[in-house]
Amino acid sequence: MDAHSHRSTWKTLLAFAIIYFVWGSTYLAIRIGVREFPPLLMAALRFLIAGAVLYAWAFARRERSPDRRQWASISLLAVLFILLDYGLVFWAEQRVPSGVTAVMMATIPLFIALCEITILRTQALTLRLALALLAGIAGVAVLASRSSFVAGTPIDPYGALALILGSLSWAIGTVLTRKLSLPSSKVVSSAAQMFTGGIFLSLAAAAFGEFRNFHPATISRAAWLSLVYLIFAGSIIAFTAYQWLVHHESPTKVGTYAYVNPVVAVLLGYFLLGESLGLRTILGTLLVLVSVLAITTARAAKTSLSPAVEATAKAAADAAE
Repeated sequence: MDAHSHRSTWKTLLAFAIIYFVWGSTYLAIRIGVREFPPLLMAALRFLIAGAVLYAWAFARRERSPDRRQWASISLLAVLFILLDYGLVFWAEQRVPSGVTAVMMATIPLFIALCEITILRTQALTLRLALALLAGIAGVAVLASRSSFVAGTPIDPYGALALILGSLSWAIGTVLTRKLSLPSSKVVSSAAQMFTGGIFLSLAAAAFGEFRNFHPATISRAAWLSLVYLIFAGSIIAFTAYQWLVHHESPTKVGTYAYVNPVVAVLLGYFLLGESLGLRTILGTLLVLVSVLAITTARAAKTSLSPAVEATAKAAADAAE
C-alpha cells in the first residue's frame, strides 16, 4: 500500500512538473523557431503533426469519430483556438519576447470574465472582480505603454495587439465550448481541433506567401528541434500528463499552471535568450498574475470547476501552452 502510494505521488509530481515547465517552455521554443520559420507555417506543422498523432492514438483505442454536427463545432473552435489564437501568438513572437508573450496570454481569464459580464450576463461585477480586472488591464498597460513612468522598453504595439486579439479569440472560444456539440472523448476532440486548425493555418500560410519564403535547407538544427519539441513535448507528452492529472487531481490544482507558466517563460527567456527582465516586465507580470489569481480563486469558491480553470484546462486539451 505504501509502495503504491509512493508511486502515485511520483507520477503526480512528474505530471505537474511537465505541465508547469514544458508548457512554460513552449513560448521559448516558438521564439527560437519563428526566427527562421515563417510563423503561420511553423504553427501549421506543429498542429497538423500533433493532431494526426493524437488522432491515430484515439483510433487505435477505438474511440468514436465526430459526427457531422460535431465536425462543425470542431471547425469553429479550430478557427478560434488554433488559427486565430495560436496563429497570432506565433506571428507576435517575431516581435515580442517569449516571456512577455506568456504573460499577455495569461490574460485569457480576464477576457472570459468580461464576456460573462457583458455578453452572457452569468457573472456579476463584484468589487473584487472589478479590482482584479483593473489589475489585469494595468498589467497589460505597463507592458505595452510607451510612457516613461515605468523604466524599460515597451513591447511592440502590433505584437501586443495581436496577443490581445488572440487572448480574446480564445476567451470567446472557451465561452462557446459550453454550448457546442463536441465528442465526449477529450482526445478525439482535441486531436480533431489540432488537425483542422493545422489545415486552416496551412491555408493562411499559403495566402500570405509563406510557402514561397520557406526553404527547409536554410533552417538551422535549433529551429527544427524547437518544432519537434513543440509537437512531441508541448502537444503530445504534456497533453498525456494533463489527461492523467484531471482524472487524479482537482481541476483547481491542475489549473494552477496558469500562474506558473508565465513565470517559467519569463525566467527561461531571461536566462537562455537574454530577454529583458527590468522593472516594466516584473511589474506587468505581477499585476497580470495577481489579477488571474483573484479571478480564478473567486470563481473556484463558487463552482466545482471555475470558468477560468476551464480556460486553462481547455488550453491544455487543445495543445498548448
